Amino acid sequence: MASMSQLTMAMITLYSGDPKRIQHFMKVYAFAKMIAEEEQIGAKQREVIEAAALVHDIGIHAAEKKYRSAAGEYQEQEGPPIARAMLMALEFSPALTNRVCELVAHHHSYQNIDAVDLQILVEADFLVNAYEEGLPKRNIKKFRDKIFRTETGIHYLNELFALD
Repeated sequence: MASMSQLTMAMITLYSGDPKRIQHFMKVYAFAKMIAEEEQIGAKQREVIEAAALVHDIGIHAAEKKYRSAAGEYQEQEGPPIARAMLMALEFSPALTNRVCELVAHHHSYQNIDAVDLQILVEADFLVNAYEEGLPKRNIKKFRDKIFRTETGIHYLNELFALD
């Protein structure tokens, strides 16, 4: 079985020459890892969350090539097969691989967040996207109030953007 450091290296190699995207998934990984730890998520589920955070946007280059767009819906379509191939090549378990692929396929779909692993991935991704995209505070507050559920994610968002 591969480690998170091996998966990180595989992702860096895949995204070679795209430091913006490498920086993005590394930041999402850091937030997801910390939220999962603070929320006291079990070790197996933390591993799923961490792997999903690393590969969550793995379909972005394929989406840009196929659709000329990095839109979330295209990433959700293109990402799972690429993630599956990478995780299997690194000998991650079938159970972890299947769940990570499900998370990749739904990480931009906010209406059906039905499990804590997806919740944490969505929150970690938003923490990074809100900053990278320079979202206005009012939009960040709306998203927080509508989507965020973990105490840790809410705390990080409030502190990061000095929200009340």
